[in-house]
Amino acid sequence: MTINAFTAGTYFQDRNTTNLVGLKSRLDTLSGQLATGRNSETYGGIGGARTTSLSAHASLSALDGYDAAIAANDTRVKLTTAAVTQVSTLGATVQKSLTSTSSVAAGTVVQSARNSFDAVVDALNQEAAGNYVFGGRITETPPVASSDAILNGVPSLGLDGLKTLVSEQVAADLGPNGNGRISTSASGSTVTVSEEGTGTAGTETRENFGFKLVSATSSNPTAIAAGATTGGTSPDVTFTLANAPKEGDRIRVAINQADGTQTFTDLTVTANPPAGSTDTIPLGSAAATAAALNAKFAGQPVASIQGDASLGIAANFGTGAPASIGLTVNSTPTAGDTLTFNLALRDGTTKTITLTARASADPTSKNEFSLSGDVAGNISTALSNALKEAAGTTLSASSASRASQDFFAGSKSAGFAPRRVSADGNGYAEQASTKTVIWYTGDDTATDPRATATVQVGADRKLGIGAQANEAPIRAVLAGIAQVAVQSFAAPTVGSSEEARYFAVSERSRALLSSSNGQDGVAGIASELSLAAKSMADAKTQNSYTRAALQDSLDSVDTVSTEEVTAKLLSLQTQLQASYQVTSMLSKLSLVNYLS
Repeated sequence: MTINAFTAGTYFQDRNTTNLVGLKSRLDTLSGQLATGRNSETYGGIGGARTTSLSAHASLSALDGYDAAIAANDTRVKLTTAAVTQVSTLGATVQKSLTSTSSVAAGTVVQSARNSFDAVVDALNQEAAGNYVFGGRITETPPVASSDAILNGVPSLGLDGLKTLVSEQVAADLGPNGNGRISTSASGSTVTVSEEGTGTAGTETRENFGFKLVSATSSNPTAIAAGATTGGTSPDVTFTLANAPKEGDRIRVAINQADGTQTFTDLTVTANPPAGSTDTIPLGSAAATAAALNAKFAGQPVASIQGDASLGIAANFGTGAPASIGLTVNSTPTAGDTLTFNLALRDGTTKTITLTARASADPTSKNEFSLSGDVAGNISTALSNALKEAAGTTLSASSASRASQDFFAGSKSAGFAPRRVSADGNGYAEQASTKTVIWYTGDDTATDPRATATVQVGADRKLGIGAQANEAPIRAVLAGIAQVAVQSFAAPTVGSSEEARYFAVSERSRALLSSSNGQDGVAGIASELSLAAKSMADAKTQNSYTRAALQDSLDSVDTVSTEEVTAKLLSLQTQLQASYQVTSMLSKLSLVNYLS
């Protein structure tokens, strides 16, 4: 504490000086407020209201950040939504053309499908502000390979495209005899129909390729008796690994379903699998990993397994029994009697072959057998013809559909390359191919594509706006269009095998494209993104209301009324001028002036 010097007789002068200094300080403060419009240049100058000011300014700054994020991502969301909508529209266009176009225009449909496929790929490689929007968290490079590379491969790099995979799948399904791996033979009065393949190799083949023999019926069982289906059994598949896996290695297992389709179970090797996890395998030795796989898939109809080549995975299919049906010709049937054979395909569809008895029939017929001569031999010949016809049309189309879906289920993760038929043709290769085009190189580890890109629109609100080209509905559109784009039809004529193949391909393409419709399809993705865009717009509006309220609260703390400050300033100037005048008069006072 400082004690000022005191001189007798100067009290009133000192007090007046202090008042003048105080008035001058207030004058400076009011002048500053009038010039800046602010209450004070420092938070200390507004006293206890500084807490309110600091809080409000922090909230306003956060709102500015939210609005900036919304503005920066608005174009991205709109572009992504438009691209997804275009994918949906292109799929619907191809689907409609396959429904309304006759086989005569098959070549035009194939070219149209190729053009649509090109457009879909372009849509999935859209970018906003230098970021590719369909790669999930990987935005620096285009997520989808070129349409030409996808369909035709890259020969200069030794990479095969979808056309090659379709060709391999068709060959594997039709088998070396072109009959869908169903053989038929006659001995005396007995006709035997059986799935082909024996031993371990035959078991693996039957689990993956060709028709599945289901049943046979006779319209006149007295003349021709159709026996029950026998065999068709397969032992449990067991696995071995040559080398121990590493953390993060991925393994894909295909399981045959009751309807004939196959589904993938994708597994990741990890040291600490979460409790109850169904998509992980504990990290361990090669033997321990094989044991875990054997335990996990015990009793399940395994079709194939695939992993990185470094793992040396192998599957042992054991020796099963092929399905077989016997027909016995007890007496000469009546013309018009029929035999019906039911076959299952690997895409969940079925094929029915009906043979009709005729007094005489062309030996090359695919739907009739002659009652003249060796009836059992005639049935076997007609059925063989029908099997080859069905294999070259319906089964071939099914193969193209399966290969297309397998191709687009592949990804860049080691072990998840598109499945390839093994070199021996008995099944699928266990070592993931390195000679196949990887169509999608974006993020393939996220469980929620929308969460791969987010925008903060509020203190406690974050919206997902990400998208990935490998989402299941988009893959269905790609596979549905591509399986048509890789076809070549030799001028189909009415009733020809080429026409039948065209209609079979069209049917499967339409089925895939139909599966991509609705809320669970591509339209659902567009709906989610549109909802995110609407939520962003709503959040921006709400932020403007919040900003206005915060600004109102600051007006009474940070800012001043110009009119009020002006009035105070004028009043203070009057007071100060009067004080200066009094001080001037007092400063001229002397004894002579006082006595006079």
